[in-house]
Amino acid sequence: MRAYLPPALRDLQLPLRVRLWNGYQLDLGPQPRVTLVINDPSLMAQLAYPSLDVLGGAYVEGRLELEGSIIDAIELGDALSQALLGDEPARALARAAHDKASDAESIRYHYDLSNDFYALWLDPEMVYSCAYFETGEESLEQGQTAKLRHLCRKLRLQAGDKLLDVGCGWGGLARFAAREYGAQVFGITLSREQLHWARQRVTEQGLGGQVTLELLDYRDLPQDGRFDKVVSVGMFEHVGHANLPLYCQRLFGAVKAGGLVMNHGITAKHTDGRPVARGAGEFIGRYVFPNGELPHLASVTSCLSEAGLEVVDVENLRLHYARTLALWSQRLEGQLAHAVQIVPEQAVRIWRLYLAGCAYGFSHGWMALHQVLAVKPRADGGHDLPWSRADLYPQ
Repeated sequence: MRAYLPPALRDLQLPLRVRLWNGYQLDLGPQPRVTLVINDPSLMAQLAYPSLDVLGGAYVEGRLELEGSIIDAIELGDALSQALLGDEPARALARAAHDKASDAESIRYHYDLSNDFYALWLDPEMVYSCAYFETGEESLEQGQTAKLRHLCRKLRLQAGDKLLDVGCGWGGLARFAAREYGAQVFGITLSREQLHWARQRVTEQGLGGQVTLELLDYRDLPQDGRFDKVVSVGMFEHVGHANLPLYCQRLFGAVKAGGLVMNHGITAKHTDGRPVARGAGEFIGRYVFPNGELPHLASVTSCLSEAGLEVVDVENLRLHYARTLALWSQRLEGQLAHAVQIVPEQAVRIWRLYLAGCAYGFSHGWMALHQVLAVKPRADGGHDLPWSRADLYPQ
């Protein structure tokens, strides 16, 4: 059996079993927790260089199967890759083109997959972003409600405020801000499936007089400062490095002088924005988020500042997102039989790896999640923010 394996694999000591297409199997270490079932003999040569995109792509394409916990599989896949490849430097990816047509296509690929599929593992309000856990013990639903409240508090949202929600998704934040804080919300998205679902929920909850949702590109936002507050959750990951300055300029133009802008999004580990090493970034770019590019926090704050916005508060929620993704992954794992009836099996394979893999990646510091609050100063440099953060954490 060992003769079938690339030489580099033969002496590893991992709790991993390899089973070949002919039934032969070999344990690479004691008490294996995961079995890699090799269906395609040509994959054996590639296992000598088991980057995470090679391993992930082989699973997505059905060239190998996984037996055991998906979380264990991610951990051992990383251990296997690390053992044979080491800490190779991350390769800079070619910058993606980000025009209106390509961005709309990328958004449709990811977000128009199926509302019913997303409903299997998101909370009832379909909030698809990092939750906020005040103790770390809350349920997903509690964490998402706390996140929405945390954002509204940071924005010092008041009844009657005109709030722009850029990348509104399924409208969970827009509905919450209108219902709980009395805001007048204008939300935009490029996903037709999200927009249809969100508009239905707005109507069902009787919020039609407060919430307006439109299919609109951020580049087409009005630039007359008509909004009191702006919030953008999970959006700048889709903008691209080249367009990040333009994006920040559009937010600046949309908000009034003295108004607040909140950006909540995934940020890169490396200051130049290159993806994490050993192929994880390549896998996500190929199968999950086409044209997605993560900016570093330094780039985000720089672009906001150059646009004329003053950064006033930054919070890192990396471990919050690790927990959020782990809860999403657990929910999907419990609904696999149902999931394959809604979307193609390959899509389920992609999402199994993506959710569990990102939970692992965030917990290990491969990327981060930052909330960045900025203000558009008035002509005299003033604004209306309180002197302390005491109002964010009422006793």
